[in-house]
Amino acid sequence: MTLSRPLVAVIDDDESVRESLPDLLRVFGYEVQAFSSAAEFLQSAWAAKTECLVLDVAMPGMSGPELQDELDRRDQKIPIIFITAHKDEEERLPLIRRGAIDCLYKPFSDSSLKAALDRVFK
Repeated sequence: MTLSRPLVAVIDDDESVRESLPDLLRVFGYEVQAFSSAAEFLQSAWAAKTECLVLDVAMPGMSGPELQDELDRRDQKIPIIFITAHKDEEERLPLIRRGAIDCLYKPFSDSSLKAALDRVFK
């Protein structure tokens, strides 16, 4: 399958995020696939086609940072925009230092997500 627009994958264990965020990303002009876990994403055919991840930090099973580690081990360089409900700079700053495009605190504004995506797809 050839995609006409960049593919953004949303990975979040919160069903409301998986339902609402893809709609916004489509308005921004992206193809979107949503996943409830890091394992589900890794096992999908979409993992090889994904051009950006919008990734929850804290999830059951494999966390967002653990998925980042796994992608590094696989030499898959996918830009990551982390999202988190935990407003903790001690958590956020290491993610940015490790190469994340951004780490947005839930609830984040449409414009902050758009700005992060613009940095990925400049």
